[in-house]
Amino acid sequence: MVKNIETIGCFEVILDRYNGLTVSKASVPLNTKTFDHNLELLINRAISDEVNLLWLPLELEKSNLVPVATSFGFKYHTCHSDEILLVKEIKKGSIIPTASNHTLGVGVVVINEKNELLVVKERHSHVGFKLPGGHIDDGELIQSAVAREVKEETGIDVDFESVISLGHFYPHQFDKSNLYILCTAKPKSYEINISDTHEIIECAWVDVYEYINDENGFDYNKRIVKTALETKGMRSEDLESLQKIPKKYELFFSI
Repeated sequence: MVKNIETIGCFEVILDRYNGLTVSKASVPLNTKTFDHNLELLINRAISDEVNLLWLPLELEKSNLVPVATSFGFKYHTCHSDEILLVKEIKKGSIIPTASNHTLGVGVVVINEKNELLVVKERHSHVGFKLPGGHIDDGELIQSAVAREVKEETGIDVDFESVISLGHFYPHQFDKSNLYILCTAKPKSYEINISDTHEIIECAWVDVYEYINDENGFDYNKRIVKTALETKGMRSEDLESLQKIPKKYELFFSI
């Protein structure tokens, strides 16, 4: 059986806890013939050791190796700007984890002490004023995205408060699902200064109850604002038992 880390042919490989074998991308040769020969050795070893899956990352400069890999039965799994990940099923019936199948977005309800709601109007939208928000970047925490998006679109500094709602839309961008996380945040400043002028054409503080009662307003946004007024939502909480794990994480619990 393959050990946790081992060299097979020219490849350095790592065995994960799901009995999947991942090739280190640094160990993948550029030469097609060398790659072909060693890949055959690796597949044969994986079969004899009853490995479930073979994972093969290929960097952009090694894209010439893709036809070789696919000729051995590898299939596309995930694509990034500078790397593609291929997978080969060794043991029939093995579960192959789903590739990235959704985008994440955040919307933010910001209400000041005057009961004024912070709203924006997008250049390419026809729903009138809406809540500030946008895409959560890859690897970005929800709380960080809340502060960044509000700042970019309105110039207002905020502190994250709670998660109050979750929306799921399909199909969305790239024909994938979109998870829309609705949050509340407390303003730390009040002067509007739009940075993202390519997307946002107007920003304003409006009376929150006038917004809710506006017959021309978008019902979904009004329902979100009502929820923000009626519930405290889920607040972020840290657990001592998780503080030492080498990952970023966020935990939200009802108050």
